[in-house]
Amino acid sequence: MPLREYQETLVQKVHEAFRNGKKSACIVLPCGGGKSVIMAEIARLTTAKNNRVLFLVHRIELCEQIERTFRAWGVDMDFVSIMMVQTACRRLKQMPQPNLIITDESHHSKSDSYRKIYDFFPTAYRLGLTATPIRLDGSGLSDIYEVLIEGVSAKWLIENRYLSPYIYYAPTVSDLSGIKIQHGEFEVKSAEKVLFNRTVFGNVIHHYRKFADGQQAICYCVSVKHSEAMAEEFRKNGISAEHIDGTTPKAERQRITEDFRNGRIKILCNVDIISEGYDVPDCSCVILLRPTKSLTLFIQQSMRSMRYKPDKSAIIIDHVGNYSRFGMPDADRQWSLQSKPKKTRQKADNPPEIKVLQCPECFYTFQPDDDVKTCPACGYSFPKKERTLDFNDNAELKNITGFTLKYDDSPNQCKNIKDLKEYMLKNMVINLVGVGIRQEREGG
Repeated sequence: MPLREYQETLVQKVHEAFRNGKKSACIVLPCGGGKSVIMAEIARLTTAKNNRVLFLVHRIELCEQIERTFRAWGVDMDFVSIMMVQTACRRLKQMPQPNLIITDESHHSKSDSYRKIYDFFPTAYRLGLTATPIRLDGSGLSDIYEVLIEGVSAKWLIENRYLSPYIYYAPTVSDLSGIKIQHGEFEVKSAEKVLFNRTVFGNVIHHYRKFADGQQAICYCVSVKHSEAMAEEFRKNGISAEHIDGTTPKAERQRITEDFRNGRIKILCNVDIISEGYDVPDCSCVILLRPTKSLTLFIQQSMRSMRYKPDKSAIIIDHVGNYSRFGMPDADRQWSLQSKPKKTRQKADNPPEIKVLQCPECFYTFQPDDDVKTCPACGYSFPKKERTLDFNDNAELKNITGFTLKYDDSPNQCKNIKDLKEYMLKNMVINLVGVGIRQEREGG
């Protein structure tokens, strides 16, 4: 199966960047744009010249998935190593020198584990692929990649029938009525408290039946206990549902996935496992019960139901108002490799706290990076901290349309980061209120 025209263009731009002397590049393409086949084509062209490829992933489940794609695409696997980043770190001295290192979900690549690999193979070309080239702390990827190669937008993919259009349901402006007004403007701290709350608005079962009754849905929860409880709640109401997490045995996970594929399960509950690159059967609905400040997580989870099928409209049921933090999933966004300005600078006499972990199994003590969830010595998996939520079952969700983060004045008027933050937040809330008022006037 040949590449789509826009995918072929991205492959050509990578080769052009390398021919022009660049040693590293990062491709940005929305979820569902086909990053896997782009990586497979670049790996095929590389191995066809007997050059070695090291492919890095951050979760073990992705290794088999990528290998299947590579083999189907005709990549010479004799010249490819597909590894979890932690495994690669332990085997650096045993691995052959790669000519090209490809990093999946490359917004993770600033972590110390990735840097260790890049530094060990300084002559290798580097290619990263991601839908969101940013990290939660606002740091950019300019110290990892020299050039940013942007693909088509999510709106373009929808318009050209590579992604399905969607209908978005979420809490309305009435749920944001706690925002205070000071001197005629929205008070920043009050708005932040409302916009970044941890409340689940609306009865989950009620709204699933109202907006997506009988459709297959992936439900994103805040913790394992919450996910298990939601699966049980669906079952109590006569809706087939299962829960999976990182500790679910492989055979059971495959059985659940196959049951979901065949329609025997309507609701698949999880925390974050069905997010970055995880291969699950198509669904037409996602249910968001996990508040997040991560744009990456929001886009990956909200767009999970948007794989294209003729006459399909994906349904996104956002019970936690994540759209109010980020805009709509297909919003046009400006990407950059540069870091966002830091809100505060750490004083020299007050150095940052250094986090240290000790493994309870083998007592290995180490300083973890952001992505380490296992002990580097024995592989012990550290349990995730359980998050908590409040619930407001009486809230009703409405169809959110036309939500944009547009501005009435110019950000150039801001004199500092604080001004810019207030400007962004004020205009975000103004647009939210405008949308809510329009919805209420139009009857929902």
